Amino acid sequence: MFDKLQQVEARFDELERLLCDPQVLARREEVAKLSKERAGLAPLVATYRRLRQVEQEIAGNEQLLRDAELREMAREEIDRLRPERTSLEDQLKVLLLPQDPNDERNVLLEVRAGTGGDEAALFAGDLFRMYLRYADRHRWKVEIMQESHGPTGGYREVIAMIAGDRVYSRLKYESGVHRVQRVPATEAQGRIHTSTATVAVLPEAEEVDVQIADKDLRIDVMRSGGPGGQSVNTTDSAVRITHLPTGLQVHCQDEKSQHKNKHKAMRILRARLLDAERARQHQERSEMRRGQVGTGERSEKARTYNFPQDRMTHHRIGLTRHNLPALLDGDLDDVIDALQANEQAELLKGS
Repeated sequence: MFDKLQQVEARFDELERLLCDPQVLARREEVAKLSKERAGLAPLVATYRRLRQVEQEIAGNEQLLRDAELREMAREEIDRLRPERTSLEDQLKVLLLPQDPNDERNVLLEVRAGTGGDEAALFAGDLFRMYLRYADRHRWKVEIMQESHGPTGGYREVIAMIAGDRVYSRLKYESGVHRVQRVPATEAQGRIHTSTATVAVLPEAEEVDVQIADKDLRIDVMRSGGPGGQSVNTTDSAVRITHLPTGLQVHCQDEKSQHKNKHKAMRILRARLLDAERARQHQERSEMRRGQVGTGERSEKARTYNFPQDRMTHHRIGLTRHNLPALLDGDLDDVIDALQANEQAELLKGS
């Protein structure tokens, strides 16, 4: 471990020197790249340097144990420093874990109504609002790419691009089937219903990540349908893109401009193709995105929101939390922190 830490520290020092070099500072793109690398290494280097300092202080106090007058003070200082040394060593183990290369990316968030009819669409709307509020708390930017409303409210489907600092590193744990148990607004007799919605979180793909040949695409244009303003059904602004090798289809009609709808559709298509390639490489799923969201059946649950008991249960790690109103208002950080800690613990077991 310490050989690796010395290499990281040497690279950090090199970055510090480079970012003071006038020739480097004249190249804006290189400065941005080097600054980002330095920022990523800074917590690890700071922890390592503090550990070295603590070890030096412990060694110095161990020398003072030979002095009868200073022995008691030295022993107290050693007792104070040893727990910090252990804590710093544990922090370094976590910081040295392999990082998910997608953690820095923006995400394509897809929320769809599952089983449960109109109530499932209402619940999908509640989930999407939860993520909007969470994004607002972190000052992330949200752009709705595609949406289809339920007949009584909520969403049959909504897709949004969320951009900001390390968005994927936080939201990637949200993928799966979310189940709700509550009395729906549509229920006249007060019976508790169980409904589901599926959530998929895909890292945004850049053009360099996914090469798509023009010959592999079929692009159809058509008139938009449904509510949307004066120009709906009067111009051929809706776009459907089919990726011929995989059969993937993306349809966008929310914008009045055909060009904007095509641009959105291509961003969604690239993210889905990147996700499919990741799934193939890791052999985590038998078909694209199925491992994230399943089929939406009630039995395939990642998280349950039980309104009568004011309780949320995350089934993957056995986490239980109360105060559903706060959770659905975007107060998700402690849940995501627990999921992140669980992932780190699993990685440490295998390291």
